[in-house]
Amino acid sequence: MKLTREASLIEAILFLENEPLSIDQLEKITGLPKNAVETVLEELKTEYEKDYHGVCLYMSPDEVFFAPKKELWPYLKDRYGKKTGNKLSKAALETLAIIAYRQPITKAEIEAIRGVSSDAMVRLLMSRNLIQETGKKDVPGRPAMYGTTKDFLRAFGLRSIADLPKLEKEEAEKFELNG
Repeated sequence: MKLTREASLIEAILFLENEPLSIDQLEKITGLPKNAVETVLEELKTEYEKDYHGVCLYMSPDEVFFAPKKELWPYLKDRYGKKTGNKLSKAALETLAIIAYRQPITKAEIEAIRGVSSDAMVRLLMSRNLIQETGKKDVPGRPAMYGTTKDFLRAFGLRSIADLPKLEKEEAEKFELNG
């Protein structure tokens, strides 16, 4: 493994930071032009995809950071995983899936799909920063619309919402509004 000096610099910065960084932030910290930062990140990504590394470079359009490789997580989750108090219930996961696949969506639309009140689930998902208000729907009462956050993408290892697994027709129908 022989990294360029620029790659070594960005590797060190990503190691020292506790939060994901954007390409713009890396550009400012390193003084490198944006295209050089992007080239270096591709170099690092290729290097860290090799089997002898325990971490990989996670890159999305908005952020970059190192994360443990998914195949190692079964060995790491007991010590480094989130506590069981942070696990989401089946109802919360169902609500989150509806929001992820139908966003932006109002609470009334979520409830029409689930068939039950979703106030508590929406509050829980917002408190975990997995969803956020994305605006108001242009209908009487102007209800809030919800969508997923960057933390949602990070938690599920997605680069964008387009990376969500594709649903079979039967599964997709479950996310359609009733009536």
